[in-house]
Amino acid sequence: MAPAQRGGTGTNQEAVRRHNLGTLLRHVHDLGEISRAELTGRMGLNRSTIAGLVTELDSLGLIEHALPATGRRTAGRPSAGVRIRDDGPYVVAVDLGVDKAEVARVGLGGKVWERAGAPIPQETEAWQVGATVAALIRQVVAVSPADAPLIGIGIAVPALVRRNDGLVRHAPNLGWHDVSFGSIVLAALSLDVPIALGNDADLGALAEHRRGAAVGMDDVIYISGNVGVGAGVITNGVRLEGAAGYAGEVGHLCFDPDGERCHCGSNGCWETVVGAHAIAEAIRCPADQVARLGEVLEDVTVPLRELRPVARDLGRGLAAVVNAFNPRVVILGGYFRPLFRLMGTEVTSGLAERALRPAYDSVRLALPGLGSDSVLLGAAEMAMEPVFVDPVASLGTAVTDAPARIAG
Repeated sequence: MAPAQRGGTGTNQEAVRRHNLGTLLRHVHDLGEISRAELTGRMGLNRSTIAGLVTELDSLGLIEHALPATGRRTAGRPSAGVRIRDDGPYVVAVDLGVDKAEVARVGLGGKVWERAGAPIPQETEAWQVGATVAALIRQVVAVSPADAPLIGIGIAVPALVRRNDGLVRHAPNLGWHDVSFGSIVLAALSLDVPIALGNDADLGALAEHRRGAAVGMDDVIYISGNVGVGAGVITNGVRLEGAAGYAGEVGHLCFDPDGERCHCGSNGCWETVVGAHAIAEAIRCPADQVARLGEVLEDVTVPLRELRPVARDLGRGLAAVVNAFNPRVVILGGYFRPLFRLMGTEVTSGLAERALRPAYDSVRLALPGLGSDSVLLGAAEMAMEPVFVDPVASLGTAVTDAPARIAG
């Protein structure tokens, strides 16, 4: 960020100051700890301006001094460092799956402080799921520091989520249509706090790009296996969302026009050959275990012959995605993570079979750097975004007595 121009109005100067506060905070958030000298270089501001911004963020309870910054060797006297406060603001992240919900209290810097989870029985109404999620939120917030502000809630859903208001337009594996799930959760908590919803694959891509296997890469695709198949796409460093937020539904690319009927109404979607139901059928997994297919595959220790066609079709479908977007890395999440561990050669072979050679030469397949936490931490990153836009305003809407207010 270049220094503020001289001669601007007071309003403009205030806007620039708040922007600089957010930019500096994001650097500390991404790295955990950083020296003032490095902040000066990254932001293009002089030392006295950096010192003033650090002092203000310190007074807001967001960061603290660290002498000296660790792990960074520079010539001469070590520069004073700053780091995220452990007792500072936090968000609540929710990873809502088809059969379970996982909730965590996550601090700036991406540190997970507490977790809680619960099963979601089949055919459970949205309001009942909201009540379960609210109970889990109470559980993780109850042990937060007394004065630590709750700055927001982020919820990842395996669904088409409308970008402008977070409405869940279509969640086929949950049986939801046009559900305002964020409002349901807030009503169950009797709480007014910023809440954001996003597609699980989009948020998996966000987290892996910020602090996982794709750090430093600008062209990334995260493929999510969560009963259905979806993708989060980042191109040139920017998340690809589409006109309304529904981009990335790669599971419904046509794979075989003469194939099986898909639940979306089309024939031969890629999801019909690599979705959880198809994989479960291939390995004779009971129908009531489909939602936990990832756990089933994690318990498999040797490659299974029955998985070879599925793995090859996974690679063939990935070729269409690679040809369309030319990513640097494709990260395989959800139940594709253990599938790739078991059948990586077959997946790569299928990709090589159909990918254009130049695109194939520039891509690699990878496992999530954040393990099974990609989507959960992506929900946290989404909820934290306002504090990086304007830390002062974000803290102004935070809840400082959340444990008492949502005790239930």
